[in-house]
Amino acid sequence: MNDAALSKRTLSEQAVALAAPVLSGERRGHLRAYAALAGPAVVASIAYMDPGNFATNIQAGAGYSYRLLWVVLLANLIAMLFQALSARLGVVTGKNLAELCREQLPPPAVWSLWAISEIAAMATDLAEIVGAGIGVALLFHIPLIVAMLVAAVISYGVLMFDQAGFRPIELVIGALVGVIALCYLIELIVAPIDWAAAAQGVVTPWIGDGGALGLAVAIIGATVMPHALFLHSGLTQARMPAPDADARRRLLRFSDREVVVALSAAGLVNMAMVAMAASAFHAGHSGVGELEEAFHTLAPLLGSGAALVFLVSLIASGLSSSVVGTMAGQMIMQGFVGFRIPLWLRRVATMAPAFAVIGAGANATQAMVLSQIVLSLTLPAPMIALLAFTRRADIMGEFANGRATHAAAILAATAVLAFNAVLVWQALA
Repeated sequence: MNDAALSKRTLSEQAVALAAPVLSGERRGHLRAYAALAGPAVVASIAYMDPGNFATNIQAGAGYSYRLLWVVLLANLIAMLFQALSARLGVVTGKNLAELCREQLPPPAVWSLWAISEIAAMATDLAEIVGAGIGVALLFHIPLIVAMLVAAVISYGVLMFDQAGFRPIELVIGALVGVIALCYLIELIVAPIDWAAAAQGVVTPWIGDGGALGLAVAIIGATVMPHALFLHSGLTQARMPAPDADARRRLLRFSDREVVVALSAAGLVNMAMVAMAASAFHAGHSGVGELEEAFHTLAPLLGSGAALVFLVSLIASGLSSSVVGTMAGQMIMQGFVGFRIPLWLRRVATMAPAFAVIGAGANATQAMVLSQIVLSLTLPAPMIALLAFTRRADIMGEFANGRATHAAAILAATAVLAFNAVLVWQALA
């Protein structure tokens, strides 16, 4: 197809047309086609760089230096595995995880999973809209509640791109992901990182006390996100036509690679957050635990430019993750109960707890960290459902998980369950 004919199509139609020769096996090594195939994992990756990650990672770095970096790595590896399985489910079945839950599970389990998923969506939006609000409030010196309203309006505007097909919203989210990554590259250049200590923290498991354990669970909750598992399956289910097994096989190979690249980038951003906090705060400001405090402390330590870059990344993170969270919420409701509600109503419903918590005078950053613990506690349900469905040959056919993949997934889910069990025991002790 020539460029003139291609330019008359919508962005989404262009992406499908460019990818078709690669999926059919007619063409290889075409950069524009591979770029057209990319998107779902990039969108899902924003869930791993939301303001909840900022809050938990800053507390981890400030309080425990580089010693919890291994938790970030572990969480990211678990996320890669389960996001790849989620994408695989959508490509192979043409259905998302919530739809398959409704079809395959008894009604009590479906309603229970829906309730758990809606709680997770509210916990997710609490971190996202509060985080974006903190960034806007600090940048423009306005009250937090007002800043949250501003962030809500902007994120709703970004959501409108989704009405023009899958490609425009992918490009917008991709651009915001690029902003976040660039900001933390700058922070790594500015901050005096102890690279030897950071390397040791990545490869040496350590949980020194109850506070470190709580943060480890929160990091996992902030990294492996329940709504992202639902979302990724929906983003791939009807995005690129794959009419036969060979086309699906090619699409799955690319999908796996995209997951590795996108989530590796997200993992590096999370590690950069911890490293920056460890470098800037641990030695003399280990008590820094709030995003506002981190901003005000960064300016005298690393300069006003570093503090401004921090705010820009926080706002980009909050806006983009709030958009993605709403997309996931709509998909979850439609999949579980078979209907959608107006987008504005979905935004109001999921944001209401955030405004209620902040309006009641709660500490914003602590509320965000607690929301990540809630996410970690709700995570096993979609993980187990995804693991069960992708193992079944009657659902996945020849693309069902092999023994090695299934064993790795069970091990990952067990690790998350173990962290959660220890957290509950610690809370009740």
